[in-house]
Amino acid sequence: MKKLFVGLAVVVGSMSFAQQFGIKAGANISSISKDGFEDTKSKVGFNAGVFMNAPLSEQFSIQPEVMYSQMGSKVNFTDNASATLKLDYITVPVMFQFNATPQFYLEAGPEFGFLVSSKAKGEVNGNTQTVDLDKDNFNSFNMGAGLGLGFNFNKNIGINARYVAGFTDINKDGETSLNNEKHTNRNNTFQVGLNYKF
Repeated sequence: MKKLFVGLAVVVGSMSFAQQFGIKAGANISSISKDGFEDTKSKVGFNAGVFMNAPLSEQFSIQPEVMYSQMGSKVNFTDNASATLKLDYITVPVMFQFNATPQFYLEAGPEFGFLVSSKAKGEVNGNTQTVDLDKDNFNSFNMGAGLGLGFNFNKNIGINARYVAGFTDINKDGETSLNNEKHTNRNNTFQVGLNYKF
């Protein structure tokens, strides 16, 4: 029994030693599904945050993150009226990574998001105005699934690309849908960026 506890202590100690913490930042190219809209186009934002990478074995690791992520979309209502919907979230991706080589990895996992800001920049007949939208009209929780890949140049610096497909409706009870009709609009985001491990 004593040997078992000593062995567990060694394993836990080696795992905690192998953990790496880091920071990451990059660009978001986001859109929402166009149900109920004449046309939607992607918008560019940014993402930034921190992560912890913990090896589970020689080939597998888990990487939880806490990120600030700008999402939303450009939406055309009519020929002379359009708006850019800006939805900012604190997201918590939990990525399971497969290390195909010491430098290259694939990843997949869920992402949980919490709405912190909602704005719209609208343009009607050439006049532009930015307004704060009532967050109560949007779902405060967002969930999606991420699939991506990455490459580590060395033990500290790497690049990463990820696509996150949204599962949940951004609208609350249809209140933010076009003409108050019940439409389903989901966040979809392509991300690319740099990460640095300490």
